[in-house]
Amino acid sequence: MYANRPVDTARLVDALWPRRAPRTAPVALRTYVSALRQVLMLAKGTELPCLATVPGGYQLHCAPTDLDLLAFEDLAAQGRQAVVGGHPAQAAERLRRALGLWRGRPFEDVPLDSEFSAELARLDEHRLSAHEALFGTQLALGHHQDVLPELQALVAAQPLRELLWSQWMLALYRSGRRAEALRAYGDLRRHLVRELGVEPAPPLQTLHRQILASDPALAPPPSVRTSGPPVPRQLPADIGTFTGREAELAAIETLASSTDPPRALVISAIDGMAGVGKTALAVHTANRLADRYPDGQLFVDLHGFTHGVPPVDLGDALERMLRCLGVPGEQIPVDLDSRAALYRTHLAGKRALIVLDNAATEAQVRPLLPGTGGCLVLITSRARLAGLAEAEPLSLDVLPPDDAVALFVRAAGPAVANQPRPVLDEIVRLCGHLPLAIRVAAARMRSRPHWTAAHLAERLRDHQHRLSELAIGGLSVTTAIDLSYQHLPADGQRMYRLLGLHPGPGFDVHAAAVLAGTSVRDAERLLDTLVDMHLVQEPLPGRYRFHDLLRAHACGITDASPTAAVTRLFDHYAHLAGVATDLLYPYRADRVPHIQHPTGVPQTMPDKTSATAWLDVELTNLLAVATHGSPRHALCLSESLHSHLLTRASFDHAITLHRNALRLARSTADRAGEVIALGGLGTVYLLQMRYPHAVQQFEKALHIAKEIGHADGQCTALNGLACVHRAHGRIGLATELFEETLRIARDTGHLTAQLEALRGLGHVHRHMRRHREATRCLEEALEIARRTGNLDGELNALWALGHVHWLEHRRQEAAACHTRALEIARSTGNRVGELRALTGLGHDSLIRGRYDAATGYFSQIGAIAAEIGDPNSEFESLYGLGQVHRATGRPHQAATLHETALTIARNLGQPTDEARALTGLAHAHRDLGHPDQARHHWQHALKILTDLGVHDAEEVSAEQIHAHLSALPTPAPQT
Repeated sequence: MYANRPVDTARLVDALWPRRAPRTAPVALRTYVSALRQVLMLAKGTELPCLATVPGGYQLHCAPTDLDLLAFEDLAAQGRQAVVGGHPAQAAERLRRALGLWRGRPFEDVPLDSEFSAELARLDEHRLSAHEALFGTQLALGHHQDVLPELQALVAAQPLRELLWSQWMLALYRSGRRAEALRAYGDLRRHLVRELGVEPAPPLQTLHRQILASDPALAPPPSVRTSGPPVPRQLPADIGTFTGREAELAAIETLASSTDPPRALVISAIDGMAGVGKTALAVHTANRLADRYPDGQLFVDLHGFTHGVPPVDLGDALERMLRCLGVPGEQIPVDLDSRAALYRTHLAGKRALIVLDNAATEAQVRPLLPGTGGCLVLITSRARLAGLAEAEPLSLDVLPPDDAVALFVRAAGPAVANQPRPVLDEIVRLCGHLPLAIRVAAARMRSRPHWTAAHLAERLRDHQHRLSELAIGGLSVTTAIDLSYQHLPADGQRMYRLLGLHPGPGFDVHAAAVLAGTSVRDAERLLDTLVDMHLVQEPLPGRYRFHDLLRAHACGITDASPTAAVTRLFDHYAHLAGVATDLLYPYRADRVPHIQHPTGVPQTMPDKTSATAWLDVELTNLLAVATHGSPRHALCLSESLHSHLLTRASFDHAITLHRNALRLARSTADRAGEVIALGGLGTVYLLQMRYPHAVQQFEKALHIAKEIGHADGQCTALNGLACVHRAHGRIGLATELFEETLRIARDTGHLTAQLEALRGLGHVHRHMRRHREATRCLEEALEIARRTGNLDGELNALWALGHVHWLEHRRQEAAACHTRALEIARSTGNRVGELRALTGLGHDSLIRGRYDAATGYFSQIGAIAAEIGDPNSEFESLYGLGQVHRATGRPHQAATLHETALTIARNLGQPTDEARALTGLAHAHRDLGHPDQARHHWQHALKILTDLGVHDAEEVSAEQIHAHLSALPTPAPQT
């Protein structure tokens, strides 16, 4: 809206925070602008910023190629210049392209202030003026019949625009519909008199008199064809509810305009799954482009995929097309090749538009293609016609959500227009955003007036019966898909049915091969067939998925027991999960169960990079296998994926995984499995600071582990309970449990448990200011981590060791530890470790007076914490930013941030962090000249430290608090 114009900062802040802007809004705005500038520069492939800083604000520099509004204005201007220059055909082409860029009303899905009403009205007027100019050029070219549908729709939508009425009346008159033209004038006059109390303008009155008198001046221009054979105009009527597809329409129109028509043949092959709207797009595009092809439009349904109808005989098709082109029947040859040659001869040098709908193969299309000339051929097929090298392919996907909802509302009628948008969103989502399914659902709504959108959504939620709901009259999604399935070879049909049993959203060729019990090469061949028939999608090279309705269809036609195939698939995933986690977490390899690969020859995973990539891509499938598989699959994956999920802060997935493993372990009386699942759940809750939940799981795990002598389970539970006690400031209890964990771990040779216990003891000693003992424990933990290849353990030990160095004022060593920890965290994707390292670097920068760097670190912490849902790190971000504001003379902002941090610390039940936030608040209030409030906060912090029996909490010490309290003025005596 403001492209190429400066926008002041205050306006942007008001737009981003319309109710109440936070104090940090200017800083946040600068961050957003910086990030947006980088994205735009990357998208445009330039080093020159297109989002520039100008005095008082910012300015976005755009060319017509960057913004559809600018492109529209440029094309509309070209069209009007062509009108003035006497080039109506060129004007029509430019104006049609300009209007093709419009999609609904501007900013209809963006909440805008009332001040923008004038701007929106200007844009709407610009659009309507372009329509009027286009209709004028069409009438000048003699295309009066072609513009009638659009004119009628616009007259109904804009009943006060008299120029549109005059164009409609003239188009009706020239089309031989004189009575309707006169009736239109009467309708307009009654409307104007009733609504405005005025008569039609003089030009309209003159046009009315001319129509009454059949004035010859109203006849079409002499350039319009008046003799010779009739021009074929076989296009079906455009679909009134056609919605969206702006990008595809633009692509075909660009293709049609990109070459010199007298010398070039343009072919676009539109393919896509059953019901995706291929014919609708072809017909709509053909109707839009028809005026560019004055020598006629031909339409042939080849019935390549039509239930109960054989494919069209090509000889018959050519005969019909030749007759339409004016060839007498006695001159039409008998054999196919001669008919095709005569067809090409008659189209040579002409501009015609041919739609070949519903083709099955390339062979069904080739004889019907013109040889030369400025023709446009639109082909639709469910199969990808890769053999047509001369054709430009266009594969249709399902509709975007907004277009899908718009189609449903238009097709269902006004009754659903006021239904809740979330319900409409759900309906089109359950229809898979597939146009055919949406039209069927809309037809069911129209045929049952008593239904609500919520009722329809409820019926569609039943996955097993959804396809049966999507059928009415002659429309059926199942029937449409069946036609594609029946064109598959037998082995392709079997692969399709088996893939419907896959529990996840996507799969690769290896999984397909295992499921079908065939070779990778054979599976690849079959998948290519399914992709070409649009029964399976390939969103990425080598990665496949089903559309939801196709998956339901495939599951519904499975005709054999799938147990063996599914077991093979689940074994495949569980085995590879073990291989990948062995590479990434070798220190756990001897403690994770493994499942043999069903073929004995699994896909290779040569290094950690490939292992990480495989786990990230297949994670959803692995979780699905854990949910739907046998107890051995679930328990195996629960242990295999535990570390990977935690390093990526995928806490919700980890909880689901461990809960499912726990349920299955209990159902099979697997006590060891129960211990492991309980320990995994407790660890996740601990990282989420959900301490009561963590304690509950750890205590259950410890009780069972002691009963069955499960040493590893005891270590996990004891260490977890110790961490909870440390977080709550119960240092004595934490120390006892860490030491007990260390003893058991050393007795059993459990190095990972030793590492965790030593790290916990290091933190305890740090809290108690026993820095030498803390350093000794953490260096021993670091040595174990490096010896066992435990990068996560190394990261955590480095972070804790850096913290000790920082408290000892060894700033350089602290920064080195935290920098190395950050490198490890980012190289391994450990989000929790990244937060810890950033926290250390943030406080180091703060203490050194590097406030910009500190702000950057603490802001990154806040962003990641919000992303993964880590309230403890959110506390660190707020506390750190509060310290920066205080240090840079902004005590008001500091107080606000520390107040929020204090609330989080109290909600988490972390008294040491509460003491830190209180001390920050005290400093801020002292700087603001509020000594009584500062004294209150310092005294509260001191009481917390005293109750905990510790001298300090991180950078807050009891000694410093006493000094600050002594420096405050003596409070006035109470009266």
